[in-house]
Amino acid sequence: MTADLAVPTSPVRVSFEAGIARLTLNRPHRLNAFDTQMAHAWVAATTEAVSRDDVRAIIVDAAGPAFCAGGDVVAMAATMTRGPQLEELAALINVGILALTESAIPVVAAAHGATAGGGIGILLSSDYAVVGESSRIGSRYAQVGLTPDLSVSAHLAAAVGQRRALQLLLSDRMLPADEAREWGMVAEIVPDDSVAVRAHEIARAWADGAAGAYGHAKRLVRTREDRTFAAQLAEEARSIGAAFDTPDARERVAAFAARSTAPR
Repeated sequence: MTADLAVPTSPVRVSFEAGIARLTLNRPHRLNAFDTQMAHAWVAATTEAVSRDDVRAIIVDAAGPAFCAGGDVVAMAATMTRGPQLEELAALINVGILALTESAIPVVAAAHGATAGGGIGILLSSDYAVVGESSRIGSRYAQVGLTPDLSVSAHLAAAVGQRRALQLLLSDRMLPADEAREWGMVAEIVPDDSVAVRAHEIARAWADGAAGAYGHAKRLVRTREDRTFAAQLAEEARSIGAAFDTPDARERVAAFAARSTAPR
């Protein structure tokens, strides 16, 4: 049974079902672009999802014809008069991005339609991205005279390399799904009407499997740049030792050993 914790009109819907948290961007009339209300809802949704003991996998998806168009430029023009206001909005959304990327819970994004501007940062805050075959991904910051935000300069460069990140950020290109996969931005391309189903399959496999091991593998990779190589090796050793002490790992190791030594 799914327990929907948000009212239908919430700009970010949240539901929890059997170990899976689903966060749905829900401003379809604005292509799920962020305004202040949506930013607050995003922070509430992400921080709750990563703090619950019963959540073993997270899905980030979106309502309407697009995944996320970044910041709502119309709302900016109508409500903002100074740069610090936009800085404050970006910093607020970043709280949710950090919650996802710093957690030890694997995150899958289900993206369809267009992903643009800061929407790229939302997409890349996932650990595994599934997109529809008609998806398009592009920067579009320069069209309105703005610079990358919402982790785009960091996550995009980490995903595709510095040169390709610059190619995307310094042009108005919208990458088709196959090129986005070739570049390393997304993991899978499926028919448009299968994106949600495939993302749920992935999340279900994580939630029903060794979710703790998946989550800490994600944590090791996501935090790699914070450590020297020697410190990373030490952290790997510490992490695998801690994992070995968990009941889940004990059971899985014993079962693997039994299968490997059974007469054939």
